[in-house]
Amino acid sequence: MQRVLDKWLGVMPPPNGDAPDRMDGDHRRNPRRRGEELKNAILAAALDELAEAGYAGLTMERVAARARTGKAALYRRWPNRAELVVEACTVHRLSDVDMPDTGALRTDVIAALRQLCANLATSHGDILRGLLAESMHDPELAQLVRERVHTAGPGAIQGVLLRAVARGEIEPWIPASRRATVAVDLLRNYYFLHGAPIPEGVITEIVDDVYLPLLLAPPGALPNTGSGQAPNGTPGDI
Repeated sequence: MQRVLDKWLGVMPPPNGDAPDRMDGDHRRNPRRRGEELKNAILAAALDELAEAGYAGLTMERVAARARTGKAALYRRWPNRAELVVEACTVHRLSDVDMPDTGALRTDVIAALRQLCANLATSHGDILRGLLAESMHDPELAQLVRERVHTAGPGAIQGVLLRAVARGEIEPWIPASRRATVAVDLLRNYYFLHGAPIPEGVITEIVDDVYLPLLLAPPGALPNTGSGQAPNGTPGDI
């Protein structure tokens, strides 16, 4: 009889009519996750924290709480927040896509830059912009960003240039040269300074006034930019 009474009492609601407090924020009451499932949940939580609080406000405690796990699960994989953030941005990075072959170098490049603009206009673009700003004050973070984080574009541009080589539009040495990523560098620098959306006119100016003349110039020669100076560009990674 007591067992029956206990069972009956167990299903009755508390006197105040509220459901029992299940402490949703307590990871111990959540289903146990392991391996890739837990890792992906933590990385997604890190990106959410970056979008909400920025790198300056991100802590391992906040990420653990958002992922509904313990801090120990984070520190077993990442020794500090810089390592965690960089891996989150790398795993969930803006991905290069295979661009359609328009049949000409100019229109291929414009299509690739438009895709890059669309990617940078997402929340991930905002995260990367903030991450770069923080890296100016954090040498460890800056080194990790330079080594591991890509902001999308170089892969697509490489495909465009290889097709142009096959069509005989540019010389075979161009895709491996520093000239190859100048268009992406200039567009990305514009974004970091001015944000999104990037005007269409900026794309066409980069392509027609700087990039195509640079790609078509012989080795050692630079196009005339009107100021007597060569356009600045750095390799494709940040």
